[in-house]
Amino acid sequence: MRWWPSACRRVGGGFLRCNGLVDADIEDLAPPAVLAQVVPRRSTLLLRAPRALVVVTAAVFAFLGDASAVGEKPGDPQRAPVTLPLRAQGSMPSLDGAVQWLNSPPLTAAALRGKVVLVQFWTYSCINWQRTLPHVRAWAEKYKDHGLVVIGVHTPEFSFEKDLDRIRRALAHFKVDYPVAVDSHRAVWSAFGNNFWPALYFVDAQGTIRHHHFGEGDFERSERVLQQLLKAAGAKDVPADTVRVTGTGSQAQADWANLRTPETYVGHDRAENFASPSGMTVGRTVRYAAPERLRPKAWALAGDWTVGREVALLEGKQGRIVHRFRARDLHLVMGPATQGRPVAFRVRLDGKPPGSAHGADIDAQGRGVLAEHRLHQLVRQPQPVGDRLFEIEFEDEGVEVYAFTFG
Repeated sequence: MRWWPSACRRVGGGFLRCNGLVDADIEDLAPPAVLAQVVPRRSTLLLRAPRALVVVTAAVFAFLGDASAVGEKPGDPQRAPVTLPLRAQGSMPSLDGAVQWLNSPPLTAAALRGKVVLVQFWTYSCINWQRTLPHVRAWAEKYKDHGLVVIGVHTPEFSFEKDLDRIRRALAHFKVDYPVAVDSHRAVWSAFGNNFWPALYFVDAQGTIRHHHFGEGDFERSERVLQQLLKAAGAKDVPADTVRVTGTGSQAQADWANLRTPETYVGHDRAENFASPSGMTVGRTVRYAAPERLRPKAWALAGDWTVGREVALLEGKQGRIVHRFRARDLHLVMGPATQGRPVAFRVRLDGKPPGSAHGADIDAQGRGVLAEHRLHQLVRQPQPVGDRLFEIEFEDEGVEVYAFTFG
């Protein structure tokens, strides 16, 4: 789960407080099914998950029925549907701030009355959103004839995600055919008071928000909420089962048991654990060097780079980035600085080609080509998963790097 940084501040001990919504230990990631639990506002709940301590505070619309089940068995036919306590959380805010609509003419909250609406905030380079997509896409298809309208609100995290052509290509790549509100100015995001990617808001046929979920996971409960709202709206023959989907590539569920490295931002504003000996300089080109040894979770630049607020730009040939991590999957959000000018790169793990641990965007020798701005899957380790030293070397200048994510 990603949060919008202006909403958050550090409160010590590696924790972030995000406008009274969620405090998450960013040093050890917990399953978002745990992060999604909420309690009354301004109170704090300490949850002990396997190998992770999570601090959770309330959402403004907190209610008892938001607690998530950890270790659920989606679609278990032996589990009879139960009536969930869905309290009113305010009226659905306006969608008028969208700069454009894709896959649909503009939709309004008023025109959607009588429909059950599922609103998901997303941004296309976000790994957490990508891992929810198989379920959201399946719900849109399964319940479209029962009165469900799914709306994706694309609110960019990085500047490149504001580009309309890139958003269109992402819709085609991810096979998103439900309505999408392009929220490049964060107007819809602000109207909802949202702070997270991904975030789900469940709206009943009277236009009232009845449930929300931040982050990944809790898919069975979310689908049960949809079924309950559809039945309450008078829909007939609403299926009682829940979908069974298995994501592939970047959409595969994370290996939470082995995920020990937090999301790592390369831009100055959110950079942590930076280990190049000279430290990080903002706004001018610096020749960086990687240290001989990296501690776990640390990363470093090597070569001539200009670090900006959200991105690092490679200014010279043969620049490198190294990162010591522990996770099954490693992804890197990056793209060429000049459109139409791809840059070749090579990945090594512990100084060697990745072999069977290569991700979808490179071959077994670690070779890949950077041709567009997006999330690139570079490592998918077979079991057993251990600590690894990741290295990516670019053969030419003109590379923009934004963030590492893991799974």
